[in-house]
Amino acid sequence: MKFTAQQIADTLKGTIEGNENAEVSTVSKIEEGGPGSISFLANPKYTRFIYSTTASIVIVNKDFEATEDVQATLIRVENAENAFAQLLEMYNQVKLAKSGVSEQAFVAQSALVGAAVYVGEFAVVAENAKIGKNVKIYPQVYVGENVSIGDNTILFAGVKIYSDCVIGNDCIIHSGTVIGSDGFRFALQDGGKKIPQIGNVVLEDNVELGSNCSIDRATLGSTILREGVKLDNLVHIAHNVEIKEKSYLAAHNVVAGSTVIGKNCMFSGQVGIIDHLEIADNTLIAAQSGVSKSIKKEGTAHMGSPSMDVMKYRKNYIHFRNLVSLVAKVDELEKKLADPVSSSDR
Repeated sequence: MKFTAQQIADTLKGTIEGNENAEVSTVSKIEEGGPGSISFLANPKYTRFIYSTTASIVIVNKDFEATEDVQATLIRVENAENAFAQLLEMYNQVKLAKSGVSEQAFVAQSALVGAAVYVGEFAVVAENAKIGKNVKIYPQVYVGENVSIGDNTILFAGVKIYSDCVIGNDCIIHSGTVIGSDGFRFALQDGGKKIPQIGNVVLEDNVELGSNCSIDRATLGSTILREGVKLDNLVHIAHNVEIKEKSYLAAHNVVAGSTVIGKNCMFSGQVGIIDHLEIADNTLIAAQSGVSKSIKKEGTAHMGSPSMDVMKYRKNYIHFRNLVSLVAKVDELEKKLADPVSSSDR
């Protein structure tokens, strides 16, 4: 689909400098732009590229002043970065505007499917599932029995949702993610017999899960990701965990069973949290930290394994960096103590 500079300027409430009929059909970085693409300039470090780019249209700030000739058509706006983000959102909506049920998909007769739904090839919507309006179910997705999916949710190719799970409105779940697989619980005193996992997973509204995440169902009750939670790729959430509103977990986070994570927390990559802990609201945890105790104080930052307050860790790390020289000094002192005669001669 093509758009003219005039159409884009009208949408962004910008002014045109150049050819109002210039057409674009794709987006690009300013340094990589080609004919038929649109880009933007916001960071002054990239200003030099506006004089060499072959992009057809470039969005710039109103106060941008060119010092050389610019071949591209310019659209001047209050904030180029925000305007381009708005444009990307529009572009994404157009790209993802799919509807209809493929003849190669299976939708059970007992399933309830809302209006304007897309179900791609080889997707399965099982018995008694409930699918809201404008939901996008891409090829090879499995939606299990009694699953409920809210309006405007997107399930990308290969997502698997086990039975009885509940997905809210406006969620995005990326390829390869599994929701509702069994929690990891075995009766060790009974020869490792598997403990049945009969709970479910609940994702509230506006939750986004990256690719290849695994969210385990609860043993009893629900594993819950509250409104606005965002998980990066390759995150594992164990049975009966609760993550409260608007918390963000980066790639390779692992949260063990029955832990409760507060609101507005931010965890960097490869954080590990053991079971049955409580993490307070607004907690920050640095990459590769191992959390073995509850964090009760709100708004604190932690790092290390085992994790500790970030300021305490940094002070300890100074000593750790000097550990080799400290050991050498201790060795020297021990030699002196073991030889008191030569020691006294000195």
